[in-house]
Amino acid sequence: MTAPLPDAATFRAPPVQDRGRLGLVLSGGGARGAYQVGVLKALAELTPRDGPVPFRIICGTSAGAITAAVVAGHARHFRAGVVNLERVWRNFHVDQVFRSDAASMLRAGLRWLLALLSGGWVAPAPRSVFDNRPLRELLERHVNFARIRQAIEHGDLEAFAVSATAYARALSVAFYASAAERPAWLAAWRRGEPAELDLDHLMASAAVPFLFPPVRMGAEYYGDGAMRQTAPLSPAIRLGADRLLVIGVRPQAAPAHAAPRLPEAGPSFGQIFGLMLDTLFMDGLHADLERLERDNRLIAAAGDAGEGLRHIETLLLAPGEDFGDIALRHAQEMPRPLRVLLRTLGAAGPGGGALLSYLLFEGGYTRELIALGYADARRRRDELQAFVASESCRATTPG
Repeated sequence: MTAPLPDAATFRAPPVQDRGRLGLVLSGGGARGAYQVGVLKALAELTPRDGPVPFRIICGTSAGAITAAVVAGHARHFRAGVVNLERVWRNFHVDQVFRSDAASMLRAGLRWLLALLSGGWVAPAPRSVFDNRPLRELLERHVNFARIRQAIEHGDLEAFAVSATAYARALSVAFYASAAERPAWLAAWRRGEPAELDLDHLMASAAVPFLFPPVRMGAEYYGDGAMRQTAPLSPAIRLGADRLLVIGVRPQAAPAHAAPRLPEAGPSFGQIFGLMLDTLFMDGLHADLERLERDNRLIAAAGDAGEGLRHIETLLLAPGEDFGDIALRHAQEMPRPLRVLLRTLGAAGPGGGALLSYLLFEGGYTRELIALGYADARRRRDELQAFVASESCRATTPG
């Protein structure tokens, strides 16, 4: 067992105005979000035991929005928030996120079949494959929005944002609460809107299309925040962040695999849908990091001509391996009715690991991802501590 990192008594950051605002960006990824918890656990061990969160701006999308909300709610006691997160993620079960018992699976299947056979006349098509009301009940117990508002009012946090997708407008919307007066913004297919954040915003941000139902807020329905999020770093920057710690859940580069044997029937539905989720959650993040790094180089080259433009430092922590194979090793931990459904979709064998890696909310799998995130952050401890503690560290994403 790896020994915990020693307390860093000298880690306490200098005043924010002297070093620029540090932001945290957490991407979506379903059950893969356990990796982010491991990274935050290692970071928490580098901060004073009873110290505040080191981030001034916190932004999250989908599962990352849920983790971000827990961290923001513990802005005064960062370690306590991470301990709470780890406790939940280490002991996860699928039925805490969506109903996976035999009756629920059978009922959903029959409704889809009846809607299909009747053309929607006898029964309308279900709004989603899964019923995720258990997730709302879990969030009600662990996310405290009143405490997030207090953290912002008392100066422990400057801004908090959750991203969701507006179906009617086809926009990525960042709903935010901020201590400073920051007007709403509108850019290419994305918008920032001040809001009184609550559980509906989290449920909307994590409403993966087809799998979970959309959430109505006001006169519009919203779904997973990653769907139209072409610039996932933008909300944190617009809310005032000068440096960004970004925790992703997908390798920066495609893993090197031998060419697989192609099945005669072609890729299964499960394999195709897993690839769609992979694209949904991750491609925008890495593209935005590359775009920001390019802008930084242009600003540096402009010299005095670039005065007034902001150079945004970034540090990305992401896994070095894909989680599909890990998920396949833990597939038997899922409830039997769910395993039957995924096997029917072709997601229970080789090629189906991607889909499993997003849906496998079971303790054996999530504990392994927490350990991976923790180990990755420990390996980069010096870089991570310097980036978070001092603006003099010019850590940037690889070009």
